[in-house]
Amino acid sequence: MIRTDRVVVVGAGLAALYAALVLAPRPVLLISPDPLGQGASSAWAQGGVAAAMDLADNPALHAADTLRAGAGLVDPDVARRVTAEARDHILHLTTLGTPFDRDEAGGYVLSREAAHSLARVVRVKGDQAGAEIMRALVAAVRATLSVQVAEGWVATGLRLDEGRVTGVDLALASGSAAVAIAAPAVLIAGGGSGGLYAVTTNPPRIRGEVVGMAARAGAVIADAEFVQFHPTAIACGADPAPLATEALRGEGAHLVNAEGTRFMTALHPDAELAPRDIVARGVYAEVRAGRQPALDCRALGARIGAEFPAVAAACARAGINPASQSIPVAPAAHYHMGGIATNMEGRSSLPGLWACGEAASTGLHGANRLASNGLLEALVFARRAALSVGREGPSAAKVVLPSPPPAPLPDPALVARLRQAMTAGAGVLRDAEGLTNTLHTIAAIEAAQPDCPRLANMTATATLICGAALARRESRGAHCRTDFPDTLPLGHRSRMTLAEALTLRPAPQPELL
Repeated sequence: MIRTDRVVVVGAGLAALYAALVLAPRPVLLISPDPLGQGASSAWAQGGVAAAMDLADNPALHAADTLRAGAGLVDPDVARRVTAEARDHILHLTTLGTPFDRDEAGGYVLSREAAHSLARVVRVKGDQAGAEIMRALVAAVRATLSVQVAEGWVATGLRLDEGRVTGVDLALASGSAAVAIAAPAVLIAGGGSGGLYAVTTNPPRIRGEVVGMAARAGAVIADAEFVQFHPTAIACGADPAPLATEALRGEGAHLVNAEGTRFMTALHPDAELAPRDIVARGVYAEVRAGRQPALDCRALGARIGAEFPAVAAACARAGINPASQSIPVAPAAHYHMGGIATNMEGRSSLPGLWACGEAASTGLHGANRLASNGLLEALVFARRAALSVGREGPSAAKVVLPSPPPAPLPDPALVARLRQAMTAGAGVLRDAEGLTNTLHTIAAIEAAQPDCPRLANMTATATLICGAALARRESRGAHCRTDFPDTLPLGHRSRMTLAEALTLRPAPQPELL
């Protein structure tokens, strides 16, 4: 057991880095599985940060769009407070050196994305927002003496004493035995769950581990069934799938099928700019029908290379010229609206544990996240959680981590099997039979490597997604049940513990082991 007075921040994406900066001068131990700035979903975010920066816009309009997109489950007070704080965070990121796109008059260049009533997504170099914001935050963290970064380490479990979180178990990301760390507070900001699916836009290690870790400790998990599938992942066989940002559609790109027909015009008045769940199901229907959906960006011409360099580079690697060819697309697991249930201060149901970023469920996203509200939520709640933890605390020496003996990583074959099962049974379309079969498979996967905490964290989150989806007998937002296609008159957020989810999961069947 290593004891420290440092606050442990689990994660190394935007929410984690921002929280560590806000906590200063309080000493922090930041747990980063990869070299700082790499491997986090934040760095891959293309669209930008949603904020009412234009004179024609205001936070109330932004909140109204958030409520509409969330299909009746957004907490109105959370939406009001988050959108009201958005502008301050854009200005703060600017002072930290984020080179947001500006016009000749010095104003912020804004893009319109799906379900926004007007352009309000603040971007960087077209589709480089996540990477550039992360670059500014990494530089700031490196220059902050109160932050110690433990690179190459992962959190595998939480330590409890009489129901209170008192620390974490750490292991080398390359695979090792656990090292116990006792700390005054733990803030989880370690990403989402997209990598639990076979087709995802998330970095390889984003597989629900931190949510599962909290769930295994007894934390309440909210809205686990709501997984957002991005409709325009580039279907080129890469894993993870590169993303064709929604901003392309905001600039005039159209979705077409192999016959050249724009299929979204028949599905929603906003066509390609309909809420993401509707567009994802439209694209998925074309995939299942064998009509090869694609994103036609030819009208943008040379602007793609100049304004959307990440998309241009991904297309080049796949041998696609978007100026003359349509980009083949498919839905991919992209963002988890569910996560560790928190209040407005980022507190979880467990004393001593806070959460922010995609790992948390705050009530902002409801059943269907409004485009580019993800980075905004991470900023707002990273600051709120950090202030709740407190910036005052004793000075603390750096934590000297040992060299623990090696231990097995999750079996790659089991992880692949888990991803395939989640895509088959808990994907864009769901029903009771598919969800139940997936829960059977999850139980068998867990039983096949019972002494691997990292795999147990993945299967815990997968169990909660399927359990909550099985319990929600309606279709709402990103959750679409083919056996319960209607939306109930009154919506409610789901709250579930792992113990409750396990009552819905059958014991592993011998033939599945």
